[in-house]
Formats: sequence, C-alpha cells, structure tokens
Amino acid sequence: MSSTDQRPARPGGGPPAEPAAPDVLTLAGDFPAASREQWRDLVAGVLRKAGRDQLPDPVEEALARTVATGVTVAPLYTAEDAGDLPALAGVPGLPPFVRGSRAGAAGVTAAGGADADVPAGWDVRQRHADPDVARTREAIAADLENGVSSLWLVVGDGAVPADALGEVLADVLLDLAPVTLQGGPSAAEAFLTLVEGRTDLAPGGCLGLDPLSVQAATGEPQDLTGLADLARRAPAGWRTVVVDGTVFADAGGSVVEELGCAAAAGVAYLRALTEGGLDVSDAFGQLEFRLSASADQFTTIAALRAARRLWDRVGEASGVPPEARAMRQHAVTSNVMVTRHDPWVNMLRTTVACFAAGVGGADVVTVQPFDAALGLPDAFARRIARNTQALLVEEGHLARVLDPAGGSWYVESLTESLAQAAWAWFTEVERAGGLAAALTSGLVADRIGAAWAERQERVAHRTDAITGVTEFPNPTEVLPARRPAAEALPPAPGGLPRVRAAQAFEQLRDRVESVDPRPRVHLATIGPVARHTARATFAANLFGAGGLAAPTGDGVDGLAGTTVACICGSDRDYADSATPLAAELRAAGATQVWLAGPPSLAVDGVDGYLYAGCDALEVLGQVVAQLLPRGQDRDLGPTNGQEVPA
Repeated sequence: MSSTDQRPARPGGGPPAEPAAPDVLTLAGDFPAASREQWRDLVAGVLRKAGRDQLPDPVEEALARTVATGVTVAPLYTAEDAGDLPALAGVPGLPPFVRGSRAGAAGVTAAGGADADVPAGWDVRQRHADPDVARTREAIAADLENGVSSLWLVVGDGAVPADALGEVLADVLLDLAPVTLQGGPSAAEAFLTLVEGRTDLAPGGCLGLDPLSVQAATGEPQDLTGLADLARRAPAGWRTVVVDGTVFADAGGSVVEELGCAAAAGVAYLRALTEGGLDVSDAFGQLEFRLSASADQFTTIAALRAARRLWDRVGEASGVPPEARAMRQHAVTSNVMVTRHDPWVNMLRTTVACFAAGVGGADVVTVQPFDAALGLPDAFARRIARNTQALLVEEGHLARVLDPAGGSWYVESLTESLAQAAWAWFTEVERAGGLAAALTSGLVADRIGAAWAERQERVAHRTDAITGVTEFPNPTEVLPARRPAAEALPPAPGGLPRVRAAQAFEQLRDRVESVDPRPRVHLATIGPVARHTARATFAANLFGAGGLAAPTGDGVDGLAGTTVACICGSDRDYADSATPLAAELRAAGATQVWLAGPPSLAVDGVDGYLYAGCDALEVLGQVVAQLLPRGQDRDLGPTNGQEVPA
C-alpha cells in the first residue's frame, strides 16, 4: 500500500477497503451559497461593461428571449421558478401525460397495445410523395430494409397516384409496417378498397383525414360529417383523423398558435365524430396529432409536453376516462427552419429537432430530408434522414429514458408557460365559434400573421441567426439539383401561406446570383490588419447574405467595377480617417458609402452603418437596388414584406 493511501486495510490482507459513502454529498464543497441578488449584480456589471447603461429591474429582463407569442425565457431558473410544477407533471403514462403517454417498458402505451411503439424506441416514419411509382416503390423498400418502421404516403395530384397505391405497396408487409395517408377521402377510399377483407393490418396506421387543414390552406369551408362513417370502416387499431398542427406552423405561427389551433381542430373533430354516433372515448382514439419539431431544442421539448397536457384537459372536460386521454403525437421536423441555400446545414437542424422530439416524448417521428426545400429528395437525403433517427435511438440510446427533461426547472417552467399561452389562444378560438369559424373570419390568419411579422423582424436584424444564409453564407456554392415536388396542401389566395424563415434573404440572393458578373461591394479597409479584420469579416458576412461578393482593398484601391463601398476599421482609425476616406470614395465613383460600426460613431459622408442588430434586409435592399443593372432593380420581389427600393 502506498504511503499516501489512507484507506483502511482489509482483515487478513488484500486491497484496502473503500471508504464509506458520506450521508450528505456537498457538490459545491465549502463554497458559500450564491444568491440571486449576487448573480444579478454580476450580470449588471457585465452588461455595463458592454455599454448597457440603462438596465431593467430585474436585470435578467435584459437577457430574456422570446420563444413564442407571449412566452419568453429567462437566463436563469431556480427551484423557486418551477415551484410545484415537477410534481404536478405526474409520471409517464398517467394523466396529465406531461411526462409522456408511454409507461414502463418500451412498447406499452396508456392507450393500450393497439398503438404499441416499436421496441426500445419510437415509431420511425418516412414520408413519400414522389409521383414516379417505380421510384417510390424502390425508396419505400430501401427505407423499410434500413430502419423505418412506418410509412407516410402523400396521395393525390403531383404526389403518389391514388390508383397506383396497390403497386406502390406491393412489396410492403402491411401486417408489419403501418401506413399513414395524406390526401383526403379519395386517398382513404382507395386504401380501404385495396385492403378490403384483410384483418391482419399492423396497428398504428391512419387514414389521414384532416378537412380543417384543407380549409386552412385553401380558405374553402369543408364538410366534417363523413368522418364517423369512415372511422367505423377503419381497420382495427387504426385511426381516422390527423390533426395537423404543422399547417399553422408552416404559415408562420409560433408553437402557441400551433398548439392552440391543433387543440381547437381536435375539439371540432370530436364534435363531428360524436355527432356521427361514436362514443367520446372512441372518438378520442380516432385522432393522431401531427406537430412540428424545430431546432429550438427546449421549446420543442416543452411544446410536446404542453400539448399532451392540453389534450388531457380537453379529455377530462369531455368525460373521457383517464386511461383513454393520452395524445398520440407524430412530430415532424419543421419546414419553416430549413433552407435552400447551404442545405447541408439542414442535417444539423433536423438532428437537433429529432433529438428534441424524442426527448419530448413523441410517439412517432419523421425527419424531413435535408434537401426537402429544393424538391423531391434523393436516395442519399432519405438515407441521412432515417439514419439520423437510427443513430439517436440505437447508438445514442435516447429512447431508453422516459422524459429525461422532466424535473428541469427551466423545462417545467417553459412547459407551463406554453401550456397556459396555448390554452388561452385555444379558448379564444372556441369563443369565436371554433376553428372553422376562426379561419373564415380571419382571426387565425391575423394572429399567425402577427407572430410571423415578429419572427421576420428578428430574422431581418439577424438576431435569429440562420447559418448558411444570414450567417456564414457560401457565395460560391452550387446547389444540388432536385426534381420539383408538389405541395400536399398548396396555398391558395384565401388560405394561410407557407413560409420559411430564410425566404426573404434567399429571394434576394437568387436575384443577385442571376447577374453575371456577380455584383460586389468594395470593403475599404483602413488601419492595420489586426484592427480592421473583425469589422471587415462582419461586413463581408452581411453582404454575403445577399449574395454579394465583398473583396477588401486598402482605401479606394479595388473600387473599380462597383459603385458601393463599405469602410472597415477600428474606432481610432475612424476618428482620423473615415470622413476623408468617404470623400475620396465618392470622388472615385462610389454612389453609396457604408461604415462598419454603430451609428454613434457619427462619421460624415456615409449613407448608413453596419452593426450587430441592424436591419440587414433593409441594407441589402438598398445596396442591391444600386448595383443591379437598370431594369432589374425592381424585379427583386419581396424581401421583408416590402419591395426593394429603386
């Protein structure tokens, strides 16, 4: 035994015994306990050093971030913030189902064996919408052989032909792989005809009827009276209705609008099913909810938990027994977050979203291929999509723990905030006469439009960064070519739009990149390299977000070939040289001169300032309008909802 080993020797020799574990383990050691007030003082000091003289009280409001309509997150959470919420969340598999609909061993759900999950994980569902029957059949075979456990088929114009369902599914063992349809009554009828007389279909499938989503997309009122009849014809263990909340998310709504509208749609379908003769408990079992999962990891986790609480409350108010009130959740990676430019970054976004969906307790997860915004995905993109789930389930063992985020003060508080805000929006829709009436009156469109405007404002100022588009763009990239994809619910003039967070920047960039040679901005550097590099990099990144090349040059050197310049240097260099340099640039032919730095620098002779938080879309609109050849400056289309000024 080493002379420094203080463990007691075992009787009779042998290795020394391990010391007894202490009754209390003080993780912070002998450090004095810190208070919230001490933390606030430290935060205030840092903010003041950063130039923030006017600070709110309490100071953490300066660091609060909006994650949904009416919901913000704070920079610090303690047990006081969560209160009794962790205890009120219950346990997995029991009301209010905040902690998940699954209980105990994997494969068991509160709703019973009919909706049992795949062993040791969730249902991995892949979407197929390719009208080429041979390609779709081949893609389905590859998916099912490599980890996918159920199929999502988009049926109709521009997608899988209804009359080809038999051929598309010819090689699918329908007793093992459930199918969910999207295409309305015609798709459901085609499938029911195909499987007529069969009693061996795998449970967990869905006929996919969702007339209110059709109304939301087209503005045309829909008939809900036939839902109960189709429910009675559905195969055993199947559901009839999909409550598709992604329609509202894809229109620009936050998770509050998505959850509230989904709850209102669910209630409308319950009314239609019970009026058609179904018991309310049976009607509850006919609904599957499709919700979006974004790269905002904790908001997605909390939203899925909040959604189950909302639906349990609806079931409780409707007289549904506790064991039948669990929400069946299908999480789909968000369409709003994906980009066309630098689409490879979408792999990272969908990985985070899939992780959040799994941690949030989704029963079914679909990862959209990284090239989904470009058109129909190729085999590589589908492989990456399914392997993302396989990695998280099989290698990351993500499904081995139920509700791993449960008990977190932050997650429990955010779950509660989202649930309260979504319930308030749901009740507002109900007071307006229900979702169908709220869609017709414009209440939903106005609310979602306001939420989208706030989001776009943050994107325009690059406070909501989009890697590969608003941050770190690759001006020389060549986008992969994809066959065009038809939208399952194409937007119509009277319906909700379909948006993406990056669309304004990408529209602007597409116009710029159509010009040869590509327009550029001269970055006029002053002072030593060590002093101008940071601001030159910032300016190049901002101009690159609009597709503009931005080479650097000392002073006026390199201005030839462009009429827009941006001065880049340090504050000390600006004090002596910025105003004279602006005059030199204009004398050399520059019609616009910008300065990389805040407006407080007040340099004479410049048209505007580039700084963190400036309206990048407004800046790019002015620059591009100046640089594009005459006749193209007004063909730019919308940027932040407005025409680019000439």
